[in-house]
Amino acid sequence: MTNNPDHILLFCGKRKSGKDYITDNLHKRLGEKSVIVKLSGPIKSHWAKSFNLDMNQLLSDGEYKEKYRLEMIKWGEDKRREDNGYFCKAAIEMYNAFLPSKKIWIISDVRRKTDIKWFKEVYGELCKTIRIKCNDDIRSQRGWKFTPGIDDCETECDLDDINEWDLEITNERGDLDDIIANIIRIIN
Repeated sequence: MTNNPDHILLFCGKRKSGKDYITDNLHKRLGEKSVIVKLSGPIKSHWAKSFNLDMNQLLSDGEYKEKYRLEMIKWGEDKRREDNGYFCKAAIEMYNAFLPSKKIWIISDVRRKTDIKWFKEVYGELCKTIRIKCNDDIRSQRGWKFTPGIDDCETECDLDDINEWDLEITNERGDLDDIIANIIRIIN
């Protein structure tokens, strides 16, 4: 394992809510003291290796990833049934070369209560939960289309009944500077 950071920011939100956009811009603003860790990284790495797919495109926010999403979800669910912290541990291991020098970990794709639970059990008060919200009309404008078996399953819905967040952000008006300022406030 690695040295503990000063802060771990656990981001969650629906598809096309702007998680990647916000976390990428937060990382740029924070610079070298931060790192983005994707819990989906180990899943996508497995798929890229097993099926000779482009890992960078699987990690991006585009149609390439969407072609494989349902199959990746099913494989990931099987792994989680064996060990619900599997992908949290695997992501930390996958990014371990970068983590010791980083004071702020940006976990960009928390999707389940078990993800939050694992981080809080392992890292405690270092963790801050951040929910990105966006209405369906805006998400549709960004390319989201309801997909049965994806948008109505655990990967998209498990955190819907949580009402206690360290920060809740509505990402609809394009006020990125305000959003980043609010995130930085909770870590200062």
